[in-house]
Formats: sequence, structure tokens, C-alpha cells
Amino acid sequence: MSALLRAASDVVTREELDKRLLASEKDGKPLRVKFGIDPTFTDIHVGHAVPIRMLRNFQEMGHLPVLILGDATARLGDPTGRNEQRPSLSKEEVEVNASTYLEQIGTILDLEEGKCEIRRNSEWFGEMDFFDGLRLASRATVARMLERDDFQKRMKDRLPIHLHELMYPVMQGWDSVQVEADIEIGGNDQLFNLHMGRLLQERAGQKPQICLTTHLLLGTDGQKMSKTCGNHIALRSSPEDVFGKVMSLSDEAMEAWFQLLTSQTEEETSAILSGHPRDAKDLLAREVTGWLHGEVEADAASRTFRKRFKDGDLPEEIAEARLPAGPQTLPGILKRAGLASSTSEARRWIEQGGVRLDGEVCKDVSLEVDLSLHPEGLLIQVGKRKVLRAFLKA
Repeated sequence: MSALLRAASDVVTREELDKRLLASEKDGKPLRVKFGIDPTFTDIHVGHAVPIRMLRNFQEMGHLPVLILGDATARLGDPTGRNEQRPSLSKEEVEVNASTYLEQIGTILDLEEGKCEIRRNSEWFGEMDFFDGLRLASRATVARMLERDDFQKRMKDRLPIHLHELMYPVMQGWDSVQVEADIEIGGNDQLFNLHMGRLLQERAGQKPQICLTTHLLLGTDGQKMSKTCGNHIALRSSPEDVFGKVMSLSDEAMEAWFQLLTSQTEEETSAILSGHPRDAKDLLAREVTGWLHGEVEADAASRTFRKRFKDGDLPEEIAEARLPAGPQTLPGILKRAGLASSTSEARRWIEQGGVRLDGEVCKDVSLEVDLSLHPEGLLIQVGKRKVLRAFLKA
């Protein structure tokens, strides 16, 4: 059980989970373990892999994963543009994304018929008319919806909450009713929505599902992982890209990544982290690259990384950036050149000694750089793998 729940954040409730697992073992009936994901982008990242790996653990125990592609909920989006993670999409865009999601999830989960049930929530929402939608809305109250942390914060900040947003938790909960889920897995930011599934199942006369959330995996910059911030590792990334991005993690972030993305025990992780950080990070990068691409590719990526960076060699092809004339602060240059997502991230890299100018470490966040003094270009390195040469814009 400890291995099964190593990535768990919330279990509602642990007593129910233990009882249901025991009953399943006794009568030989597998539990239906639901995981839903909305195909809002083309790529799935390793943050999504945390709950999917937990789903695989249940599958290996003989239980049935019920994978729901939210092709209906994905179309809701956020038409206000407030949430960049939930763009409004057409039916055709959602379908393209959904096909790539299955391909990527299949690298972690066995999607063979009989071993996994794959559903799309357009199966039931696509059959509803307006009055069916109103009847579904009547199963929850506005007061309950407004208990959600995000809604409370927005009310406090006097920010708008649109009616369709109140329906999203209800729709996700209704998915649980439709597939008669015994357990639902999701990130801990989804706990409210998972509770809605319990509520709607009870009102439909079903046994309420167990809510099982996972800790959120932070991005390579220590912030919430997202594609828009560029701090994610896509499952379809090349072995070299996966390895290099893991090697760019801070030393402090490694423990959580070991816990959420590897099979190392707590004792093994402690022993690894007590050694040299570079060796620990190399092992972590091999583990993550290995379960995505195999051990052979992971070893090759490790050798390539050492040759290029640890041994002092630079990539054969170095990207170039053309920047405006005049003195510019170093954090500003890193942001404009695309080496940092923001000036605050750039400052962190500089303060931590992660920035080199022509091979020399620079920790001066107030340094002003004039590219006119570098006619052959200024070589800028950020972390272990980001390298480019900055020139004055013609």
C-alpha cells in the first residue's frame, strides 16, 4: 500500500479505500479506477504522468483503469482569456489533441482492450439538450460551488465568475456517475471536483467514489508546471531534451521528483541525495528518461550531456539572438533572449550562480550589458543546457 500511495496527497477516505481493496480481493471483482484529462493542448507533460503512473499501479494490481478523455469539458474553455491553461477550442481541435493524448498515455498505461476502458464524455454530454443540462445543474447548489477556493478568491478580488464555470465541477462529477467509478485519481488541485463526483454518485444511488489526489509536480523552474511557462517536460520530448531539462532542476527540487516520478524508496532516495548533487541528478534524469524512452536511450542521453556540459564542450549548433542597442540589464537580456520566462526567474538564475557570460559565472543581477562591445557575440549559458550567442540587432 505504501508503494501505491507514495505520490498521494489526499485520500477520502483511507478507511473506505482499505475496505474496498479488501472486498475486491475477496470477491475477485476489480475496482473501476477513473482518471479524466481534458485534451486542451497537443502535449501531455510529466506533471500529468504522476496520477497516470498511480493509475498504472492500480492496473498492475489487477484493477481496471477508466480513462476519460474530456472532449466535451475541453470545449468549455475560458473565453475571457483569464486562464491560459483552458483556451476555447473547436470540436476539431479537441479531436486532434485527443488522438495525441492516447498515443502519449500509452507510453505509461496499457491501453489494450480489456485492460483499460477508454471513454469520452461527449458520449453522454453530446446526447443532452438544454433542459437535460438544467436538470443536471439542479443536482448541485450555488452555495456548494462557491466553496471552491478559486471562486472564493475571485469573489474577494471582485473578479468575474461565469455561469459555465460553475458547471465544470458538476460535469466532472457526472462523469463519475456515468462510469460508476469506485476510485477517482487527480491532482490535489482537483479535490473539490472529485468530491462533487462523490456527491452526485450518492444522489444517483451509487456508492460514492474514493477521492485519491496526488501532489503536484513543480516545473523545472520551481513554479507550477505549465506549457505556457515553458517549464514543463513533454512526454514526447526527445531523450536528450528530457535528460537535459531534469539536469536543470535545482538541488532542492530533486527529492519531490524522486518521490513522484521514480520507484526509489524513501531510504534509497535519502542515500542518493546524501551524495554529490550532480550524481543524484544524473540518476534522476536517467530514471525519468528511462521510463519514457528506455534504458539504452537514457544512457546515451547521459553520455551526450556529459560530453556537452560536464566536460566543458558546447553544442555543435548554438542558437543566436539579436537584441536592441544600448546598455541592458542582464535579467532583461535573459528574458528577451528567451532564456528565462520572466525577469524574476532570470534574477533567481543569476543569484544562484546559474548564469555564465563567455564561460564566466556572473552573480551580479544589476549588471548592465552593452552588446556593441561584443561584436563577435556574447556567449550566454543558463543552467546546464540553455546556451545561445547574443548579437546586437542590425
